[in-house]
Amino acid sequence: MPFIMPTANRTWIKLLAGAAALAVAAVAYFTLTAQQAAPSVTFTSLDGQKFTSESLKGRVVMVNFWATSCVTCVKEMPQMTETYNKYKDQGLEFVAVAMSYDPPNYVLNYAQTRKLPFKVALDTQGELARSFGDVKLTPTTYVIDKEGKIIKRYVGEPEFSQLHKLLEKALAA
Repeated sequence: MPFIMPTANRTWIKLLAGAAALAVAAVAYFTLTAQQAAPSVTFTSLDGQKFTSESLKGRVVMVNFWATSCVTCVKEMPQMTETYNKYKDQGLEFVAVAMSYDPPNYVLNYAQTRKLPFKVALDTQGELARSFGDVKLTPTTYVIDKEGKIIKRYVGEPEFSQLHKLLEKALAA
C-alpha cells in the first residue's frame, strides 16, 4: 500500500517550498540591484603607461572586455566609439581591455587602424578579467558611476539606446 502524506504535512511542505523560493528570489534581486564597488585595478595601456581605477573616480567609466577574434566585439566597436565620442565631453571615460589570449600585436593593429579614441589596455595575465568577476565571455562591459560603483554589466552587445539613457543618468548625477 503506498504512503499517503497527510494533508496538513503537504500544506506545510508547500509553504516551506514557497518561502524558500521567495528567499532565493529576494537574495537574487538584492544581489543584482545592489551597487558593487568596482575592483581596484591597474590598467596597462598599449603604450605601456599604467593608470588605476582610482584615477578614474569622479568620472563615469565604461570598461569593455573584448578580443580581436570576437565577432560581436568587432561588430559593436564602432558603436562603442560613437558612444564614447558622444559622451566624453560630459565626463565619460572608456577603457577597452583586450583579453589575455589576444595577441598584443593584433590589439595594437586593430586600435591603430580603427583609430580607437579611448584607452586600450592589455590584460596579458588575465588579472583584470579575474578582478572583474572572472570575465570569460566577450564582449562584457561594465558601467561604473562617478563614485566607483558598478551600476550595470552587459554580457554581449548592449542595446545602445538603453546604454545611452543609463550613461546620461549617471553623467547627470
